[in-house]
Amino acid sequence: MGDKPTIAISHLGCEKNRIDTEHMLGLLVEAGYSVDTNEELAEYVIVNTCSFIEAAREESVRTLVELAEAEKKIVITGCMAQHFQEQLLEELPEAVAVVGTGDYHKIVDVIQKVEQGHRVKFVSEQPTYIADETTPRYRTTTEGVAYLRVAEGCDYRCAFCIIPHLRGNQRSRSIESVVTEAQQLASQGVKEIILISQITTNYGTDIYGKPKLAELLRALGKVDVPWIRMHYAYPTGLTPDVIAVIKQNNNVLPYLDLPLQHSHPEILRAMNRPWQGRVNDAIIERIKDELPEAVLRTTFIVGFPGESDEHFEHLLQFVKRHEFDHVGVFTFSPEEGTPAYNLPNQISQEIMDERRNAVMELQQPISLKKNQQEIGKVVDVLIEQEHPETGELAGRSGRFAPEVDGQVFVKGNARLGAIVPVTIQNADAYDLYGQIANS
Repeated sequence: MGDKPTIAISHLGCEKNRIDTEHMLGLLVEAGYSVDTNEELAEYVIVNTCSFIEAAREESVRTLVELAEAEKKIVITGCMAQHFQEQLLEELPEAVAVVGTGDYHKIVDVIQKVEQGHRVKFVSEQPTYIADETTPRYRTTTEGVAYLRVAEGCDYRCAFCIIPHLRGNQRSRSIESVVTEAQQLASQGVKEIILISQITTNYGTDIYGKPKLAELLRALGKVDVPWIRMHYAYPTGLTPDVIAVIKQNNNVLPYLDLPLQHSHPEILRAMNRPWQGRVNDAIIERIKDELPEAVLRTTFIVGFPGESDEHFEHLLQFVKRHEFDHVGVFTFSPEEGTPAYNLPNQISQEIMDERRNAVMELQQPISLKKNQQEIGKVVDVLIEQEHPETGELAGRSGRFAPEVDGQVFVKGNARLGAIVPVTIQNADAYDLYGQIANS
């Protein structure tokens, strides 16, 4: 084993990328490679890149350039490798391999070929691979949390989005495969499983002929894990069936991540969103009526080409009216290869930034009010961090998803990875503060 090179992985981008990273780590460890978090000690650095928007690409390029300057042998994987394969090989002589989003499971083969002196390119034009419960995996999240991918790729063609081009069409795993992996994670002590895909509410359509999210959640409800959280749930897919399952299963959190992107029908039509502008108030109100305890998170894009002051005002009123628990706002990023790239009436970055700030300013007191409603309650908190000096603990209640929402700062003693009852004593716009109950 001693003669095998040491490898580090630099992970950039979303949690879907994170799962790819975890599978590459698992495969390399299984094949006997030393994997080190310290890039300085590694001969090879695998950079799992993001190419979703311009800012993400810039971060990926910065990382690649720094490693090239440090004279590392670089293996470029992920969305940017899929997107700019030839350019990367041309412009970065230090890149010994590029590996596409549907080819990361060949990582051991890639390293072996590179070791033999080859410069390698494995990029399937149309990614079709999806890992399952039999693929080795080395988790990189805190011990209590794991992401579980139920499907990969996307069949929608939103005008601003390059993801289908980078990750292919939707391909779901079977219910049995997902449940088996959930059971494996539960047996490892995982307390929160986060279901992800590009559109979780479309889960199963490709293999079963219709969406099977309700059936999947029902099956996962029997897994011995306290929390199951869903990301990327299109509101039109939150059928009465799905909502009924959330109500019936104590371990399925009533946390709904709704990637709405806008409120105005004209902008939604221009975006080529799947329901063509039918995200009306009725859908949101129905969800709130049927699931009054639901925590609603959403994301919006401001500055889509042609967004007028009137369109933007519509969005502000929508945010005001529905009082979402959490809101994320992105400015439009023109992506080459998408229909929105060449649309007329592009909007200046300055106006886009102003609009983003206006939505965030409007949302802050709403988030504060929602958090303040937690004061006095005893809520379950998954403990994830301990401050090395003060010993103060930090974790999350069911209201908060990792990395995108707030945290709960906790006084008292608890084990990392445990779920404990916490009395909430204070709140600000982002975070909650409390004391472990009975301590």
